[in-house]
Amino acid sequence: MTQLNFTVDMKKILEDISGSNLNEMTKGLLTLVLNQVMQEERDEYMGIGSYERNSSRKDYRNGSYRRGFTTLVGKIELEVPRTRSGEFSPQVFEKWQRKDQALVLSLIEMVVSGVSTRKVTKIVEELVGESVSKSFVSNVMKRLNPEIQDFAERSLTHNIFKYVSVDAMYIKVRENHRIVSKAVYIALGIGVDGHREVLGFKVDDAESKNHWGHFLRDLKNRGLTQPELITSDSHQGLKQAIQEEFPGTPWQRCTVHFLRNITNVMPKKGSTVARQLLREIFHTTTPQHAREAKEKFLDFVSEDPRFNHAVEILESGFDDAIQCLMCPAARQKFLKSTNALERLNSELRRRERVVRVFPNIESAFRLIGALLLDANEAYKETNRKVSAFVEAKE
Repeated sequence: MTQLNFTVDMKKILEDISGSNLNEMTKGLLTLVLNQVMQEERDEYMGIGSYERNSSRKDYRNGSYRRGFTTLVGKIELEVPRTRSGEFSPQVFEKWQRKDQALVLSLIEMVVSGVSTRKVTKIVEELVGESVSKSFVSNVMKRLNPEIQDFAERSLTHNIFKYVSVDAMYIKVRENHRIVSKAVYIALGIGVDGHREVLGFKVDDAESKNHWGHFLRDLKNRGLTQPELITSDSHQGLKQAIQEEFPGTPWQRCTVHFLRNITNVMPKKGSTVARQLLREIFHTTTPQHAREAKEKFLDFVSEDPRFNHAVEILESGFDDAIQCLMCPAARQKFLKSTNALERLNSELRRRERVVRVFPNIESAFRLIGALLLDANEAYKETNRKVSAFVEAKE
């Protein structure tokens, strides 16, 4: 009988399958993949493969046991490998369900708080089984809270982050029997090794200079050194906080938001050419080329009063929107906007929409923290570097 050997990226397959709309056939594939991942985990733990003999082995294999594993797409039955000492425990359950556990816990807290609907209750039952016990809630909290807190408070001295993006999104939280808006502050950095990293996050009251200042000071206290550029939208309080906390660091106004602000006040009819000329300003690679493109746009619309407001916005924010053009050309497309952070926010929104209203601020911190922690680990595990930012070795 011929033996087939093949190598696959188990982590990528697992992520792709877990995020898809599974039917019975693909559930079977997921079961197969997870079982293989756990077998590899046990081999790594023991330091020796099947049927190998080595005096340095840590333990002995002791078969497996069946365990139900509930995912967002239904329940599957797994063969969990075990060892003779009983000390081995697969990490697959923790690693691939952290964000799901946080989501489940948020929904459960809604049920416990009496603010849920039948729909929420049904979701909880589908996620965790027929019933939810107090011990389940307690165990998940004990497991997730310290991990997420450590992530939020970790040192940032392990890398030098020369480029930082910051942004805030808003969520709904129940507080003192009222539903209020809370801001989620997030910072994303690119290190000299080319890797992205979630630098910090915070759930707090609405954006202001004081709140942004406190968030940025926390990043500094944890080891963030003076960045070469900070990219964000044009919130006035944020701009002032950046100037105070990182004096001398240029501020890059997100060109995506800036262009949107301009085009929103331009006439919808008869403006096709003007819009193209406007976009060309931000497709240049040097400040001089950007100024020349701006003058070309201004000359084209100078006789049309319908563009007066657009011109005012462009003039007032132009210099802040071309700060990235002082950086190497290969890096500019990553620095001119907060797109990477917006994509991260989209994933947060996808989960936040399920909860809709968080039962308390702790629940919001837990779910958002779990999602960001998973995203941060994904940045590391994929080994994808933004090559334009890798510092050349002398």
